[in-house]
Amino acid sequence: MIDVRTLKDGGQSAEETASVVAEFLGAATRSLDLAHYDFNLLGKPADIVGGAIREAHGRGVAVRIIYDVGHRNPIPVPPPPEPDAKLIGALGVPHKPIAGVPDLMHHKYVVRDREAVWTGSMNWTDDSFHRQENVIVTLESPEVAAAFAEDFDQLWETGDVEKSGFVEPRTIGVGDTPVRVWFTPGHGEDLSARVARAICRAKKRIRIASPVITTGPVLGALAQVSSERRIDLAGLVDQTQMHGVVFEWTRNGNVFWKLPLLQTALKHDFTGKRSQEWRPDGGLHDFMHAKVTVCDDTVFCGSFNLSRSGESNAENVVELESPELSGRLADYIDEIRALYPAVDLTVPG
Repeated sequence: MIDVRTLKDGGQSAEETASVVAEFLGAATRSLDLAHYDFNLLGKPADIVGGAIREAHGRGVAVRIIYDVGHRNPIPVPPPPEPDAKLIGALGVPHKPIAGVPDLMHHKYVVRDREAVWTGSMNWTDDSFHRQENVIVTLESPEVAAAFAEDFDQLWETGDVEKSGFVEPRTIGVGDTPVRVWFTPGHGEDLSARVARAICRAKKRIRIASPVITTGPVLGALAQVSSERRIDLAGLVDQTQMHGVVFEWTRNGNVFWKLPLLQTALKHDFTGKRSQEWRPDGGLHDFMHAKVTVCDDTVFCGSFNLSRSGESNAENVVELESPELSGRLADYIDEIRALYPAVDLTVPG
């Protein structure tokens, strides 16, 4: 079984989302392995999610948690994590911080009983639950769960992002839906190439939601498709984060060549959310955070920004072949992109 849930800015309360998380956790009977880039909840959401973890542990479920504790990017793309080590430690379960050096432990997944998986773009924070666009995918499949468990074990045993993601991608049948699971950095460049190839081969429709788009293969494919105007292409980014990317590219001659590709790729029918800039002293985190690519009936969904840095992070993506799910997610992208103005990729003055 595959279930997809979409979140909108202000479309659901943090408590409602926390209850959905708790319901998934509460069904565990043997084990819960949680890999989260950011785990920082307050008040009632913390009570709901934390209570579900404590209750599972109390009835004998083996619980392990890994989370990211590092950031080296010159600009906050993705925004750095603020994990609540005190909250995590108070859960009373084994946990391990993963240093995001040289690259990030950017997962947001749970493996339940090695039979079901929770994944997608949503961090476990109050703003992620309430004020961000996100997509959550849950799959009930021992084969899919085994792939995620293999990735989790690599991170748990080594504590090293660079030594993770070496899980061979293969097609798994989940009901009538073919599913292929991708992990990075082990298959980071392969994943970017796979998405780019799907973009080039699409015949009817391409929809993209990604906070940033910076990886060369995807930029090249999108620029080609956009220039040809032969297909229905549209999408959504986070304007604030893309502004930071463009600014950095103007300062770094080694990557400035990407800017014309980006401007061509997003020239038609792409919008951008003017989110609040990340500040080290806190503040609202209302980023456009969904990470979905739809190419005809193929969907790529997970934690992976379409970015060069994403290829080196610890990330995961599920690739689904489903007319029904691709249609739903394309409609979701169209609905949220209509809320925001056209993306602006001019070079800052």
